[in-house]
This record gives sequence, structure tokens and C-alpha cells, in this order.
Amino acid sequence: MTTRRQFLKRITFFTASIPFFNSFKFKRNYSKGAIRKPVVISTWWFGVEANKAAWDILTSGGRALDAVEAGVKVPEADPKVKSVGYGGLPDRDGKVTLDACIMDEFSNCGSVAFLEHIKHPISVARLIMEKTPHIMLVGEGALQFALSNGFKKENLLTPEAEKEWKEWLKNSEYKPWDFQDIHDTIGMLAIDQKGNLAGACTTSGLKYKMHGRVGDSPIIGAGLFVDNEVGAATATGVGEEVIRIAGAHTVVEYMRNGYSPEEACKLTIERILKRFKNIEKLDIQVGFLALNKKGEYGTYAILPDFEYAVYSEEEGIQLKKSKSIY
Repeated sequence: MTTRRQFLKRITFFTASIPFFNSFKFKRNYSKGAIRKPVVISTWWFGVEANKAAWDILTSGGRALDAVEAGVKVPEADPKVKSVGYGGLPDRDGKVTLDACIMDEFSNCGSVAFLEHIKHPISVARLIMEKTPHIMLVGEGALQFALSNGFKKENLLTPEAEKEWKEWLKNSEYKPWDFQDIHDTIGMLAIDQKGNLAGACTTSGLKYKMHGRVGDSPIIGAGLFVDNEVGAATATGVGEEVIRIAGAHTVVEYMRNGYSPEEACKLTIERILKRFKNIEKLDIQVGFLALNKKGEYGTYAILPDFEYAVYSEEEGIQLKKSKSIY
């Protein structure tokens, strides 16, 4: 006969085991079924050309890590993109400072923050991942590391960006959340022909930000997170809000618990909005992009202007509008 004490012990063991069994179930589901591969997705209109560079590597049997690095280097070098790399609008002191991170299928990651004078911070981030015991280097230390490894020091402030900055200086009206015609980070996620995931994220940050400001883009778990058993996520928009909830990691954890990429992004956006429950409508933008182990992708944003680029065998190359709360 089962005593009351034995019964309670069994109930306690069963209850404590539920998270384990649920975790096992979801991991098992992700490993079954046909995987759509390769796939590459990225944020904003400049993701189209970035995806093309990544796609060339993916379709030749290359690694997702190589694809995302090559992909985001395209807008990093494009002076027409005002929020990434060369041509990015400066901080309030006229300095172009860059943030970037990268993560592979083995949870290896590298990051740079507040880096000046280097056109391709994503490649510096990868080198930190591969050549040092660290994950993040910042400021002068990151610059010295880059220079000592063969990167060239360059002036990243283009004449066009300098002109806009000097015009702003006339009034110095600080509206860091103004994304009109500027947009933000490029975040890119890919799954390769072997079914492995990787991600990259790079930006020049908010225009006319305070000197030294760093957003979510170089922070693993905020601007980017990759779990090769489950999926990957990246963020764009106001980095401060993404950091508060470890946004990309939160998206991946929702996917781990069985939600689709779109559902996971929406739930994470809703978590951000809880802080603003007394405000009828926000005028800030945050968007999330997610890709799961099956090659399924999804997005969600606060405001309706978030666009993202997709490249897959089934769809070709497309620029799409994300769903949004408002």
C-alpha cells in the first residue's frame, strides 16, 4: 500500500521532472522532419544585397558562419547605409563608433564595441572569437587588436554623413529614437546545407548618440543568440529595450518551448511592451528576426515599418514586411 509520504515523494519527483521531459520533447521534435536548407534572413532593405553574398557561400556548401560574415560585410562597406559601418552617422561628437558580434553553431562567439576606424567590425569580432580566450573587446583595446592583426585604420566619416552631422549641430536636438529614413542594425541568420546555424549583427548605432554609448548589437543574448539545437534570433531597433529583456535569447527560449519563430518574436515584443503598459502607443521601434532548426523563419516588430530580406531555394530573394503590434 502506498503511504501518504511515498505518494508525495512521487508527485514531487514527477513535478520536478516536467521541465526536463518538456525540454527533451522539444529538442527531439527539432531534430526530426525535413529541414529547409539553406536559408538566410536579415534585417532591412540592405539585407537584400547582404543575403546575396551569403547565399553564394551557402549554395556552394559553405559554412553558415562564413556566410553571415560575408553577408553583413556588404552593408558595412556601403556608404549609402547610414546605420552600419562606413557611412554610418556619427555620435554627437562626430565620431563613427561601431558595434558587432558573431556566433557559430558551437556557441563560440566574438564581439567588439565602441570600435573606431575599422570598416569591418564583424571580422574583428570573428577574430576575437577564434584567436583569443575572450568574447568581447572594446574601444582602444579593440582597435589595437584589429591593427595588430592586419586591419587597416580608415576614416569612416563620409562627406555626406559629416554634412548631416554638422546640420544637426545647429540645433543639437537629441532624438535618439528617430528612425525615419535611417533604420538600424543589420542582423543576419543562416542555416547551411549541413543544418548548422550561425548569426551576425553589426551597426554604427543610434545617430548622434552620446559618445561611448553601446546598444544591444554587440551583446550576445541581446542583439544576437544562436543555439544550434533550437534556432537563432537577432534584433533591431532601440537597443536599450532589447538589452533589458535579453531579447534574442528570449526569442530562442520561446522557440525551445515549442513556439514558432513568429510566435516567439511576438511574445518577446509583448514582453518589452509590458514596461510601457500605461502608454497608448509607443514611438520607438524594436523588431526581432528568428530562424529555427527546421529552416522556418519569422519576425515581429512594435511599429509597422520593419522590413526584412529572405533568400531560400523555395522563395528566391525577397524583401518582406514584418507583422507588428501597431
